[in-house]
Amino acid sequence: MYPPRSFPPRRPRVRENVNEAIRVKEVRAVFPDGTAEVMPTPAAVRRAQDMGLDLILIAPTAEPPVAKAMDYGQWQYEQKKKQHEAKRKQHIIQVKELKFRPNTDDHDYDFKKNHAIRFLKEGNRVKAIVQFRGREIAHTELGKKLLLRFAGDLNGVGTIEGQPRLEGRNAHVIISPVKVIPPAKEKREKPKEDASPVQASPQAPTA
Repeated sequence: MYPPRSFPPRRPRVRENVNEAIRVKEVRAVFPDGTAEVMPTPAAVRRAQDMGLDLILIAPTAEPPVAKAMDYGQWQYEQKKKQHEAKRKQHIIQVKELKFRPNTDDHDYDFKKNHAIRFLKEGNRVKAIVQFRGREIAHTELGKKLLLRFAGDLNGVGTIEGQPRLEGRNAHVIISPVKVIPPAKEKREKPKEDASPVQASPQAPTA
């Protein structure tokens, strides 16, 4: 039998930017009661631990760096919640393909146009492709004409990227969503005060 292998003891996981792991000399320490004080880091750590809390470096690039006294587990929970919310709001732009034939009928054309409008409004790009089969390759101008018509019908929600391109037996064009600029808020003008001098009421004549 082989002798048992000895493994080095596993090092405890070090919490970065927490308590003694904070390497700066002094911090602006923020405490639960809302007070903030610039003080040496070891003193801020001791004060936080006396409260049963951890000192967490939340703004390392500030001058001086900002640290907050709070529960480390609660801070981790809030960070994960923020990351999850940011990931949920993040939109990954996709390229949606729609395929046509040079002689696509109006019903199929309108059906795919409505799909393209929905894709563009969702923030995705649309790649419209015209496929040529057999002798249709001799009439590529019909496919390019259809692509230009398609891009024109999407004007307002999409912008064409260049002109239709022919690659092999396919012609295609890319259409990007139009960036909607929110309307500027109108500034309400304050009513102008009457600058006319106030006339004094005539005094009664003295006897």
